Amino acid sequence: MTDIAFLLVPGVHLLDLAGPAQVFSTAADIGLPYRLTYVAEQEGVLSAQGLPLRATTAWPRLTPADTVLVPGWRFAGTPHAAPIGTATARRLAAHHASGGQVASVCAGAFALGEAGLLDGRRCTTHHELQDALARRHPRAAVARDVLYVTDDRVVTSAGIASGIDLALHLIAARHGPGTAARIARTMVVFARRNGDEPQASAMLRHRAHLSDAVHRAQDLIDSRYSRPLPLTDLAAAAGVSERTLTRRFAAATGLTPLRYQQELRLERAEHLIGQGATTDAAARAVGFTDARMLRRLRSRTPAA
Repeated sequence: MTDIAFLLVPGVHLLDLAGPAQVFSTAADIGLPYRLTYVAEQEGVLSAQGLPLRATTAWPRLTPADTVLVPGWRFAGTPHAAPIGTATARRLAAHHASGGQVASVCAGAFALGEAGLLDGRRCTTHHELQDALARRHPRAAVARDVLYVTDDRVVTSAGIASGIDLALHLIAARHGPGTAARIARTMVVFARRNGDEPQASAMLRHRAHLSDAVHRAQDLIDSRYSRPLPLTDLAAAAGVSERTLTRRFAAATGLTPLRYQQELRLERAEHLIGQGATTDAAARAVGFTDARMLRRLRSRTPAA
């Protein structure tokens, strides 16, 4: 079981909390081993929107597989120190030092900064708070106008709804893009990625259409992109003929099903290479039988 521990502070923004909580809750609903807990320095926490929340003051026993996520809060006036005590900051730092992951949405980055976790690392926050974060934590490298940034198990995201993007990214990194796409579709949102990767993933670029048949085919491709997928299987999943699927797929996405699959493979391979994998290893991981195909696809893609 993987714990996602949400650290709540006074004035927490509801969507900063609810967005990623919904992602991980939906992941649990489809059978993934997630358990959500809500901790705070006091049991009663009043949200920025006026809704009172209840949390526990007893932290769960965390392991390196677990994540602590800090939603943002409403600042009164000029942002300064995060409203957390020394003991809480030490808990954040200790969890990361033990090999665990910490994450933040919006102003939550200030809590990670108070724990010393932004020093020497890239990070981000809401665009209106970026200057304040840079001033408060001058040793942090604040990335501007991105949805989220990952640096050595410290994951920071921009404001409000970007917490959904962050949580979907964490799901994709652990369980694959197909699972993230399934959760995103259940939530009626796009699967998105950002940071050092393309501003819009293939799933975002080619999911903005209303064809149920094409969505069904894409669901299968997203979940099995690394395996051979005959057009007959895709058509059966879509509930239409092969000819009809090819026509509808092109009209909805501008691609053939094979080209869409190749885009998913290429994006995943680029991610693996960015994490240190060799081209040959990345090609094998995403389903290319010959690394030369991956090299050709990479050479045709303009650098981001």
